[in-house]
Amino acid sequence: MKTWPVFEGGKTLRAAALGAGVLGLAATGGRAFMSADGARVALHGYIIAFAYWLGLALAALVMLSIWHTTKGKWMIAIRRPVEIFVSTIPIFALLFIPIILGKSQLYPWSGYADGGTNAFFPGLSGEELHLIHHRSVWLNSNTFLLRAALYFLIWIVLGHVLTSASFKQDQTGDLKLTEKTWKWGAGGLPFLALAFAFAAFDWLMSLATVWFSSMWGVYYFAGSVVSMFALLIIVLRSLSKDPSFQGAMRVTHWLSTGQFLLAFTAFWGYIAFDQYMLTYVANLPDSTPFLIARRAGDWRLVGMFLAVGHFVGPFFILLSRKLKTQPDRIRWVALWILFVHYVDLYWCVMPQVSPAWATPDWSAATAFFGVGGIAIATALFRFAGRHAVPVKDPFLEESLAYRTVTAGTGYLTDTAGH
Repeated sequence: MKTWPVFEGGKTLRAAALGAGVLGLAATGGRAFMSADGARVALHGYIIAFAYWLGLALAALVMLSIWHTTKGKWMIAIRRPVEIFVSTIPIFALLFIPIILGKSQLYPWSGYADGGTNAFFPGLSGEELHLIHHRSVWLNSNTFLLRAALYFLIWIVLGHVLTSASFKQDQTGDLKLTEKTWKWGAGGLPFLALAFAFAAFDWLMSLATVWFSSMWGVYYFAGSVVSMFALLIIVLRSLSKDPSFQGAMRVTHWLSTGQFLLAFTAFWGYIAFDQYMLTYVANLPDSTPFLIARRAGDWRLVGMFLAVGHFVGPFFILLSRKLKTQPDRIRWVALWILFVHYVDLYWCVMPQVSPAWATPDWSAATAFFGVGGIAIATALFRFAGRHAVPVKDPFLEESLAYRTVTAGTGYLTDTAGH
């Protein structure tokens, strides 16, 4: 049996990410204190960055739970990076504090739903005020904070149980830990899914007063999970050169991971079209304002870009079987998907602040690198000194010997890791 050393790399990247994170958050905070308009722009840029990076961690937790629920074996060799993504979730509870502090500048319902007013949204129509008061049982400051605490509790507890059991098994080899992750993965998945969807409703959809979409939670999940697989491919490509991971990846692992990327690219395209089609056909007054705002000015061009760049282009490129088995090539597709996912969230959020133009404020970049830097530094800190593969998982050898059958070609036997 091969001896796997622990991961000892990433020190330079960790320091750089931490520095970028601190500087990015400081710059974003400085922009928020420049003026009232600057605060609104900076806070909206911050919540985009927060939703982007948290979505990657939550998508990792969903996939980890699904893999444990199905007792999957092929993915055990590549499971550890996904667990490291999950282990960053607690830091987002702290990064949520600026959203709490800036709630009145982000959410039109804040203040009005609590029986007062909101100086940052003084010109709301009678219809908007009626909707705010109608929804105030759900959308008010107290229940908003209580639900946020519940969401993080679900994510942190489930993530801790699944990752700590895997980390502990590296030391003890206890087979009962595998059974524990199977049970918790299956039992926690419904609560995880509901918390994921309702957090998207509370934190992103309620940025607009007159807008409702029952598809929104799935839409946010779809974009997050395809981006998580894109990030996973990039991380696996980097790890494949590290002594702690060399020899873990076969061509079949690359192929299957690439197939997940293709599948969820198609899933995002389906959900995006479905949401658009249902809104367009229903033509209801509480849902069409979202589309109307994004068909005006520069935003129409951004929407067209997303249709091509987020779905059409990646979908047809990823149809290539050969590409999915070549990490040096597919990582460029993965980088592109990470970029367009940010554009997607920007398109979903920023028309609330800038209805006519889509040119980003510099604070959007500082928020992205600020939140992202802290998340990456946390991940590398959690990874340091751990094995890059679950070395004592009872099914690791099956995963390392993974084969797949493809129509017309029989078994893949190439064991190269690149």
